[in-house]
Formats: sequence, C-alpha cells, structure tokens
Amino acid sequence: MLYRLLFPAPKPQSTPCHVETGCRCFPTEVCLPSFTLLTYKCNDPKIDESTQEPENCRDMTASVECLPAPNISCRLSNGTVFRFSGDEVGFNKSIPCRNVSGYSYKVAVALSLFLGWLGADRFYLGYPALGLLKFCTVGFCGIGTLIDFILIAMQIVGPADGSNYIVDYYGARLTRLSITNETFRKPHHSL
Repeated sequence: MLYRLLFPAPKPQSTPCHVETGCRCFPTEVCLPSFTLLTYKCNDPKIDESTQEPENCRDMTASVECLPAPNISCRLSNGTVFRFSGDEVGFNKSIPCRNVSGYSYKVAVALSLFLGWLGADRFYLGYPALGLLKFCTVGFCGIGTLIDFILIAMQIVGPADGSNYIVDYYGARLTRLSITNETFRKPHHSL
C-alpha cells in the first residue's frame, strides 16, 4: 500500500519509456549505481530475535532486497530491455549491522543500577578483576557505582570481548562519533 503511494503508476505518455543504458539488472550484476533516489524501495531486513540484528549479518554488513519502481526499464547485458513491475527484486543493497555476542543492554543497565555496588555489572560484562575490586570496596563507596552506571547507560563501557550490546533493532541505539580520515572538522576561513 505504502509502495503504491510512494510510486504511483505513471500516466500513459506518447513518448517511449526511458531506458537506463548503463544498468545491468539482477541477477546478472548489481545495478545500484544507475538507480536514483525514489526509483527503488528496499525491504526491511529480517531481524533475528536472539541477536536483534539482520539474519544475514556477516562482517558488519547485511544485504536487503530492493525493488525498482514500476515501469523502470533496464537494458540487460545481452541487449534486451527488461521493464520492472514493482514486484521483482532488482538488486541487493548492503546495510551496516553490528557484531553481538549475547550481552543484553537491558540486563547490564539493571545490574549496574541495582547490584553495581557488588560489582555484578562488571562480572556480567566480562571484567572479573574490576568486579572483584568493586565488591571489596562496596562500589568504591558508591562513587564507582554511579560512574559505572553512567558509562554503561551511555554505552561507553561494553562487553570485554569487544562486541556490542544486544539492543532492540528499532530501539535506542547509540552510535559513537569520532574524528577519522573520513570525518573531520572543517575549519572556518572567516576567522
């Protein structure tokens, strides 16, 4: 229904349909670069209930099927023209996904809030030395418990194995932004 609202059937025209000449359609090759905005719609990924990540997540990427809009035409590699009806898969698009290994964000926050003074949160996340230190010092007299709760709630402290928390796929995920070679601060030339 939403697809038909976003991509209504075009009105008949006297001019012939435009054919994308550089497009090679699925399953021959991927044709994502030749499709422009609003000429295709990608399906939502199928979410694995246990990990809350796409089912086909491998190497931090997953693929979703994309459907070109009705009446989009592609010239296949053999020279024939194929016209999409809006129901066929045209190509697969890669989306990012996260590596998870079984540590729940909700459990970590609850342990930090209620049993943080005993170090249960650090034991759960795989930091036994810090958990024992918090247990022996009663959460560093409450100060360490408060700091750990804030760090875990902001997802700064995560599991010791380097994986991410299991957070609902459409839930409140935090993404850490950092300055890298791809992202940098552009200086102002007016100063």
